[in-house]
Amino acid sequence: MVATPRRRRSAALPATSSYDRAARASAAVVIREYSTSFGWATRMLHEPVRTHVRSIYALVRVADELVDDEAQRWDRSLRARLLDDLEEETYLAIEQGGSANLVVHAFALTAAQHGIGRDLVDPFFDSMRVDLSVQVHDPESLSGYVYGSAEVVGLMCLRVFVGGDEATYLRLAPGARRLGAAFQKVNFLRDLHADHSLLGRAYFPGVDLSTFTDRERDLLLDDIDADLSAAATSIPHLPSSSRRAVHAAHALFAALSARLRQTPAEQICRERVRVPDLQKARILARSAMVGR
Repeated sequence: MVATPRRRRSAALPATSSYDRAARASAAVVIREYSTSFGWATRMLHEPVRTHVRSIYALVRVADELVDDEAQRWDRSLRARLLDDLEEETYLAIEQGGSANLVVHAFALTAAQHGIGRDLVDPFFDSMRVDLSVQVHDPESLSGYVYGSAEVVGLMCLRVFVGGDEATYLRLAPGARRLGAAFQKVNFLRDLHADHSLLGRAYFPGVDLSTFTDRERDLLLDDIDADLSAAATSIPHLPSSSRRAVHAAHALFAALSARLRQTPAEQICRERVRVPDLQKARILARSAMVGR
């Protein structure tokens, strides 16, 4: 047996095993590796909310990478099998309380504590599976995809934010869904080139890169901004442990929406638009004062 120094446990989280702590630490590594803006925003969450949200995001990110990571030489059938295995392992972990997969184990701990069940997990995996079979969306399929890939993730996080207050959850659920939808659709627009050129996907019905116009861009952004506006009305009603972080995430994506509106459509079709780090830092600094 290797002797290791004793680590001080966080007072905000219940006493857990070393394995539980390792699982949660692995989730933090995933979010650090894959997300800049969202990762910065989560730092503003209070514990234990921060740890639980990272545990949700890590599973979501791993599933997404199984489907999308072009650096892996996996064919579609292997990706589908890996996704099926991850889904099965997630349900087993929720039911039995543990998994040999650290990311799944961390998610299961959060799901058990906050009542995240198959009503939210099923649609998520269904949407991930859609990416392996549907390349061109119509309005109906896009709506279902956005719900499963983004809106339910917002609802999972809301479960954590409200800490079991069902009345508050039901009252704020529409705003959480609109915020998730806005995040997903603004990412679709930002990644228009990569989705079409590398993944062969067209999320927005009727959008053709060869004829994409500023007017089409503005119509898409009008819809996104309507979601952001609706979501903003719920943020002041969130608990203080999550309010500043959600405000920051909302502000970061609103800034991305504004930058996309200022970017010519033909430029969006050939390169990824991003918010400069200095502007992100200013947004985070302003959001840190929310509710103080």
